[in-house]
Amino acid sequence: MATKNLEIINWKNIFAHARTFQEQKPTKWGFIEEFFTSDFYEKLYETYPKKDDSWFFESAEDKSAYRKWWTGEHTDHISNDVEDSNFSESWNQFHHYLFSEEFLSNIRKFSGVPVNRVKHFAFTLLTRGGYQLPHIHNVGPSTLILMLYFNKNWKKGDPGGTYVTPEEDESKMIFEPYNLNNSTIIFHDGPHAGHGVRYITKDVERRAIQIYFEKYSPETGWSAYPIKRELQEI
Repeated sequence: MATKNLEIINWKNIFAHARTFQEQKPTKWGFIEEFFTSDFYEKLYETYPKKDDSWFFESAEDKSAYRKWWTGEHTDHISNDVEDSNFSESWNQFHHYLFSEEFLSNIRKFSGVPVNRVKHFAFTLLTRGGYQLPHIHNVGPSTLILMLYFNKNWKKGDPGGTYVTPEEDESKMIFEPYNLNNSTIIFHDGPHAGHGVRYITKDVERRAIQIYFEKYSPETGWSAYPIKRELQEI
């Protein structure tokens, strides 16, 4: 899947937020608008997968959401650089680009976090009644979580964006994004990287993708889990 001559990510804009991200306390987080180049974003927006029976419904006390995994798997699935014909050419190009040294070196430069591998990639969809209670993963010191949004004309004040809180307490929220059109919120995982989504009351679809990046070593495995896990050879 060729991506060499494609302009996918608006890196100049992203790097402009690097210092703010790295200086945030008690945890690093940042909200960035115009994440993708405008032309490439439109291709992704127009071909975002439609909600159908292939989506996995996650319903529990702490969440209500739909999820769709690359290649259709979902339980502890480790992402690999493979094409998936269920998605458009543009989505395949973007997915492939995430594994490139260009993307990984740039996201390290932006964040200061020594990630070197995509761990998880999933489409996430919230509809009326959808929510995610505030939670903290805190799985390791070298994990980045990106939520990228694909929604036009989201109304200011409406729930749907992933909010930031230093605790597992929605009342302690310090930020909630309202521009969910070609934007992303990025977290450096840690003991104060709380986040969630308020209960959605309108007949809408909040379309997003969630990506985990993490440090990986063939000898010790993923930094969040000190056990060796074999990666699929591509």
